Amino acid sequence: MSPPNGAAADDGARPDDGPAPGPAHDPAHDPAHDPVREPAPGLTPVPFPSLSKASATGAGSGTRTDGGTGCEDVQAPHGHAPTAADQVEVDEPLLAARVHRPSDLVRLLVGILGVAVLLAIAAFAHQTTAGLEQDISNGTGQAPDVLIKVAGLVSSIAVLLVPVAFAIERLIKRDGLRIADGVLAAVLAHGVTLAADLWVTQGASETIQDALTRPTGAGGALTDPVHGYLAPVIAYMTAVGMTRRPRWRVALWVVLLLDAFAMLVSGYTTPFSIVLTVLIGWSVAYGTLYAVGSPNVRPTGQNLLAGLRRVGFQPVSAMRAEAPEGPDSTDVSDRGRRYHVTLEDGPPLDVTVVDREQQAHGFYYRVWRRLTLRGITTRRSLQSLRQALEQEALLAYAAIAAGANAPKLIATSELGPDAVMLVYEHLGGRSLDSLADEEITDALSRNAWQQVRALQSRRIAHRRLTGDALVVDRSGTITLTDLRGGEIAAGDLVLRMDIAQLLTTLGLRVGAERSVASAVSVLGPDAVADCLPLLQPIALSRSTRSTLRRLARERADREREAVLESSRAAKAAREAGSVSPATRSATEKKAEKRALDDALDGAREEDLLSQIRQQVLLIRPQAPVEPARLERIRPRTLVSFIAGALGAYFLVTQLAHVEFGTTISEARWGWVGAAFAFSALTYFAAAMSLLGFVPERVPFLRTVLAQVAGSFVKLVAPAAVGGVALNTRFLQRAGIRPGLAVASVGASQLFGLASHVLLLLSFGYLTGTEKTPEMTPSRTVIAGLLTVAVLVLVVTAVPFLRKFVATRVRALFAGVVPRMLDVLQRPQKLLTGIGGMLLLTGCFVMCLDASIRAFGGGEDISYASIAVVFLAGNALGSAAPTPGGIGAVETTLTLGLIAAGLDSQVAFSAVLLFRVMTFWLPVLPGWISFNFLTRKGSI
Repeated sequence: MSPPNGAAADDGARPDDGPAPGPAHDPAHDPAHDPVREPAPGLTPVPFPSLSKASATGAGSGTRTDGGTGCEDVQAPHGHAPTAADQVEVDEPLLAARVHRPSDLVRLLVGILGVAVLLAIAAFAHQTTAGLEQDISNGTGQAPDVLIKVAGLVSSIAVLLVPVAFAIERLIKRDGLRIADGVLAAVLAHGVTLAADLWVTQGASETIQDALTRPTGAGGALTDPVHGYLAPVIAYMTAVGMTRRPRWRVALWVVLLLDAFAMLVSGYTTPFSIVLTVLIGWSVAYGTLYAVGSPNVRPTGQNLLAGLRRVGFQPVSAMRAEAPEGPDSTDVSDRGRRYHVTLEDGPPLDVTVVDREQQAHGFYYRVWRRLTLRGITTRRSLQSLRQALEQEALLAYAAIAAGANAPKLIATSELGPDAVMLVYEHLGGRSLDSLADEEITDALSRNAWQQVRALQSRRIAHRRLTGDALVVDRSGTITLTDLRGGEIAAGDLVLRMDIAQLLTTLGLRVGAERSVASAVSVLGPDAVADCLPLLQPIALSRSTRSTLRRLARERADREREAVLESSRAAKAAREAGSVSPATRSATEKKAEKRALDDALDGAREEDLLSQIRQQVLLIRPQAPVEPARLERIRPRTLVSFIAGALGAYFLVTQLAHVEFGTTISEARWGWVGAAFAFSALTYFAAAMSLLGFVPERVPFLRTVLAQVAGSFVKLVAPAAVGGVALNTRFLQRAGIRPGLAVASVGASQLFGLASHVLLLLSFGYLTGTEKTPEMTPSRTVIAGLLTVAVLVLVVTAVPFLRKFVATRVRALFAGVVPRMLDVLQRPQKLLTGIGGMLLLTGCFVMCLDASIRAFGGGEDISYASIAVVFLAGNALGSAAPTPGGIGAVETTLTLGLIAAGLDSQVAFSAVLLFRVMTFWLPVLPGWISFNFLTRKGSI
């Protein structure tokens, strides 16, 4: 593109002389610098300056101490004589020395997948692999012996000589860091090779051995499944970047092909062994690069200035804009680095630099959104730099042509092979986020909607109308920035998402009423009403969702504080009147409860999205409010599906070895009836454990029905989630305030967790001492205690984890402790709750014991061992995301019983009977109870 009128042209600039990116600044070599220049209005300066003077040749400022990154220093454009203009200032923070590229992780995963596919073919397609090896052997057997010997000699020497020569060449150019990465990858690849050889020769199936090895004829020995020197060489050459250098790449691949040909013809290897060797070396190389990071080759500010001179500008200084911190930093990390550039002659420029590293930011998030959201067109997860540049340029021109205020793009250029820059006219102003609430007037809000209306008139979607994308100039006019993620010819769904996003953005600053009013005044009521189905968090930007979650936490804290304050005031009033809880009348209790309900109602606030819906419905009462189904699949659903599939696979593989006819015919039906009885008793025990922490009167039998109904709820929710939600709902319907209902269920859960841990440790201790006369605990208990101690130390040592745990514990005790004080005033209630918990655990253990005895296994395992196995399986089942812990419980119980000394067939049959009695059989009674309680209004 041509520079703007008045910009000095560089007569000697050639299109193919673009500057290559240089390494990051080295603070030890930065020369002294001048004071920091004041930024232009609206530009946030970097808090610490890192100014450096360019050399007389215009070279970049990154002096290399360890070889750098392999990129040449940037020279002045061809024909550009060194002048005073080359002595320019760059103010920017130091770039990271290493970066973790998502592309390296993707290649690692692809390599691992390739290894898995190769081994699967070798295991299940034996005839195909044998035929392929025979065809290759017949084809290569006709090669002359002289050719084979020469190829083997040359390849064996060159396969080591070529990497060494490349290393010497890199060391001469002071690029030792890449060589170190390559050596590390080679060492790791050698270790993986040894492990693979050991597994294939000792643990793999015969079909895999046949596909990867050949007999050598010397005492039945086999060839190496993975070549111990070839895989490290491949890992080395990939890690050092030889594949990106055409001459070295051709030389090395010729050597590798010669070596593979010589080994195939000589009968020392197989085709599958060669492919596996290449995949292992390739995967280890990219795994190493992702783990330790790749040298940073992102262009510096000096490279940017050289690129500006190339397109005809004469820059004097450049200042890097500071990236936002907090939740917005992730959301904007892929939008490029921004500079404010001052010219010798003419107005300043706003320059955006986009490189491959920043473009990869948010890659996994975009992939996940693309997979999980339906009906929403998102930009490709992997874009080339050329595509990113063309998209942003197209959207900039299209927005201006539509009549919207957008930055004017005046030049674009590549900065070497890994970066591009976009040059805009300077846009003075401040973002909407930086304005105070009182500065955001109704006229300003209407102006923002006018820009959106202009875009939507030409079917252009912005896709990110957040506060930092709306810039307000000195005249109070809104300019839309960050158009890079937008769409041309967008569909109705995406256009309505823009309206929903801007409604939320403005609502967070000026309130729902003013936000809706300004939108209706510009777009009309129908267009605003049509966006209501999309007014949901999943349709909003990442930073907006984070803000809404923070506001929700603050609302919950205010509501809890209001309830606690009211409770403390009521308690103080009782103490002042010297009235004991036992002598209070029913009228006083109702009055106190009404006061708490009033306090909660007074503190309750609606979320912003609900407020916006209400404002729109006041204008269009018939507007659709049912949320649109945007999610194709939810994370919990995906995890549940995977866990369920693993559990089903485990069950199917175990069922294949069970003879049901013999097992059922030999079952002891008396013990089956006992297992059924113990299973039924668990519901009465569960009701006791819940009511023991509820001071108010709640019908016992109806509570038992609620526990039975929980058996049906477990089918659609994880065990630890469905029961808590159902019990909380049941207590609320029984007349207990929501806050007290949650506190009662929380107290029950907290005591249940404590008793679970104590019982597990106690029975584990007994398990370790039952076979020895000394009271010596088992190694499992000691290992468990040490593991818990290590976890506690890690949590207390890491600030993030310590804050997370402290916040959760504080929130838990804020509601549970006051409730427990009420329960302690009634010791009978507390004994009921604790007794119910112990009875509940005992009934489950007795049910599992009866299931084992039903198949003749009662003499092979002790009651303490059964209790340990059940408690461990129940803990994992509660933590599993699958409904009812399906898969996790069966696997844990079966493996635990087998480890305790029970026969595998008896263990599996007993676990299957136990799960039928406690999980599957109660489903129908649970459904009946659930419907009955629903009709009665009890849940």
